Amino acid sequence: MPVSKPLMLAAIALCVANGWGQSNERRPHIGYLYPAGGQQGAVFQITAGGQYLRGVTNAYVSGEGVRARVIQYYPPVGNNIQKEQREELQERLREAWEKRWAESGGDGPAPALPGIRLGNPRPGQPSAATQKSATDRNSAAKKDDVTTGTGRATGVKPAGTAPFRPIEHPLLYDLENKSLRELRHLAYEIFFPRQKKQLNPQIAESALIEITMDPGAAPGDRELRLGTPLGLTNPMVFQVGTLPETRELEPNDPKAPDFLPREPPLDLPILLNGQIMPGDVDRFRFRAKKGQHLVIRAQARWLIPYLADAVPGWFQATLALYDAGGKEAAFDDDYGFDPDPVLFYRIPDDGEYELEIRDSIYRGREDFVYRVAVGEQPFITEMFPLGGRTGVTTVASIAGWNLSKAQLPLDTQPGGDCIRQTALRQGKWISNCVAYAVDTLPECDETEPNDSAGKAQAISLPRIVNGRIARPGDVDVFQFKGRAGEEVVAEVFARRLRSPLDSVLRLADASGRVLEWNDDCEQKDGQLRTEAGLLTHQADSYLRARLPKDGLFRVHLADAQHHGGQAYAYRLRIGAPRPDFALRVSPSSISMPAGRAAPVCVHALRKDGFKGEIEIVLKDAPAGFALNGGRIPDGRDSVRMTLTAPREPLDQPVVLRLKGRARIGGQTVSRPVIPSEDMMQAFLYRHLAPSRELMAAVIGRGRGAPLEMAGGGSIRIPVGGTAQVRIKTPRFSRLAEIELELSEPPEGVTLQEVEIVPDGLAFLLKADGDAAKVGFADNLIVEAFTESAGGGRNDNAANRKRRVSLGVLPAIPFEIVRE
Repeated sequence: MPVSKPLMLAAIALCVANGWGQSNERRPHIGYLYPAGGQQGAVFQITAGGQYLRGVTNAYVSGEGVRARVIQYYPPVGNNIQKEQREELQERLREAWEKRWAESGGDGPAPALPGIRLGNPRPGQPSAATQKSATDRNSAAKKDDVTTGTGRATGVKPAGTAPFRPIEHPLLYDLENKSLRELRHLAYEIFFPRQKKQLNPQIAESALIEITMDPGAAPGDRELRLGTPLGLTNPMVFQVGTLPETRELEPNDPKAPDFLPREPPLDLPILLNGQIMPGDVDRFRFRAKKGQHLVIRAQARWLIPYLADAVPGWFQATLALYDAGGKEAAFDDDYGFDPDPVLFYRIPDDGEYELEIRDSIYRGREDFVYRVAVGEQPFITEMFPLGGRTGVTTVASIAGWNLSKAQLPLDTQPGGDCIRQTALRQGKWISNCVAYAVDTLPECDETEPNDSAGKAQAISLPRIVNGRIARPGDVDVFQFKGRAGEEVVAEVFARRLRSPLDSVLRLADASGRVLEWNDDCEQKDGQLRTEAGLLTHQADSYLRARLPKDGLFRVHLADAQHHGGQAYAYRLRIGAPRPDFALRVSPSSISMPAGRAAPVCVHALRKDGFKGEIEIVLKDAPAGFALNGGRIPDGRDSVRMTLTAPREPLDQPVVLRLKGRARIGGQTVSRPVIPSEDMMQAFLYRHLAPSRELMAAVIGRGRGAPLEMAGGGSIRIPVGGTAQVRIKTPRFSRLAEIELELSEPPEGVTLQEVEIVPDGLAFLLKADGDAAKVGFADNLIVEAFTESAGGGRNDNAANRKRRVSLGVLPAIPFEIVRE
């Protein structure tokens, strides 16, 4: 356990009101967006569900052409609705329902709305309960100044009872103008859920947001974040679409009673938005014509990659298509290794068809959000080759559904990422994205027959081979000359490029003796899976071996499941090791008061045996931002650092960029640092899911001058001894008791005595002689705490103290040395 000491430190004490920086406690969080996108040129409302959203003021969408405005915040609504809340809402719903029914020209009195149990008043007259509810609300507004998160005055009750609070829910916004089906949907969602919701604090609060999309807004994925008094939320995927869109309205399962006039079937193309609740099944009816080649593509896991408290860790959607007679015509529960299903179906006859979507095991919750595109959209099912050489014109052959072209140019210009994405643009349609790789090595194509040692394809090294496991059971064999003592690396790029190939590699000598083999190679940082944030099965193979003698050697490549086909493409790199690295940083949203620090973690994905030090720097940052402890020492896979904000607040969040550089083979190599979110899957695994931007918000003015290390440089702590750290602080007349504590300290390092010195303060760092290792280098993050009154409604609660984090000091680089 870390050692903490009380400290009278004025510079820190004056930061209590605003906080120092981003703390793990009470970090604002978005758990879902619904709907998670919209059509170009539209103005619409979405709900963001999350935690610690109270006071939300702003919404930020990456890219150009999309604007977002926060309308209202909503506190949590649980499973149990109080009697007064139910009656008040029933009255409001009944009034809106009967008004809308009369306006629709319906025959006779309005049918009963599910959940409404109160008697009907005279036509045109409010009920007694409605009048009483309105009177109570008006009285409450005058007598009670307690407000909800929206600023609405709450009701009052006799002393000793809790005040009555009307239900607040995004579905109730603009209640008076909702259609009959929207009102019925609201009643089903609030009064008649199939099962009690699985309550989760991370999605209990919500905010209603208005989205405005320009007609020319670039289609595709964006990121949406919310700004709150506690800082920025995590980013969530938000899509700009090109198709007309609709939202589900409950009840829409196959056995639901429908007492309203039947809605006409949907016209294609269409994009369907919905949420799956516990036990929910959603159906949509549409017209289709004979001969149409429909592609029905669901996006669910793509929108929310990981759910921490759900197995397998995401919403596992299934799609089923039914014909006019109710017969199932097609079904899919995934697309290859991608959990999001895609249906391909040629319409045999004109008529009406129904599409069904549900969770594979009938789970559900507000964050089981989906978007399903239905129409004759282009979809690429296979591509070859899966990349090209840097600077060389490369055109890939493609096949799939509804494609107007059989070829797709690939951008191989220098300077971009090694793995890139592209899509086929076809009028208003954009196909699914396909991935490909770009490399500097010479390339060749696989040539059949090469499925045995006697027919091995001869290649010279180094080489990238573009090939296919073209049929089930196929094996591709490549032969090269090697010398004793040479190191050889063989690496497959397939699953990372969205190929279904589950590769297995074998390196053998001329006699057929296997020297090395590998099935799956996965980069891990402890239990943190860092190589490909959305791939839970890293199926690409990698092997590295030293050749025992001069002679011929063969690399055998096959599918581990003995599958194959034209879509089973790969890129195989064979050659000497090429030491390199890739970098990730988390979190991708950072919040801190002016002049204060916030911790981030930078992960190094070391390749082909590279173990050297990596320097991390800010690239073209706005004035005043600084990175502290920007070094990943030799052999380390991750290091925590701190970013320090300018001393003046900023009106808007800013996008930051980090890059890493290292010396490899006498050359300086630079690599971008990719923003990521550290996400948990199904209670166990953690993944770095990539984000598009690293965004920082300066959320207020920190009081007092910023603290800084005296002297700078790395602290050298002798094993078994101590080293002093001095922090410069200004002088203040006010002092407060503060505790300092090492945040996630390395084994064997503790924080010792803290004392006031003339220019600030000093404390000791101790390296335990048994646990600390000589040569170990890292950054130390020192976190400050204070105690605050409980603030409860009774004397006991008010007198209780709680420990409050004030944030962190700038990162302190250190190294363990011999005495």
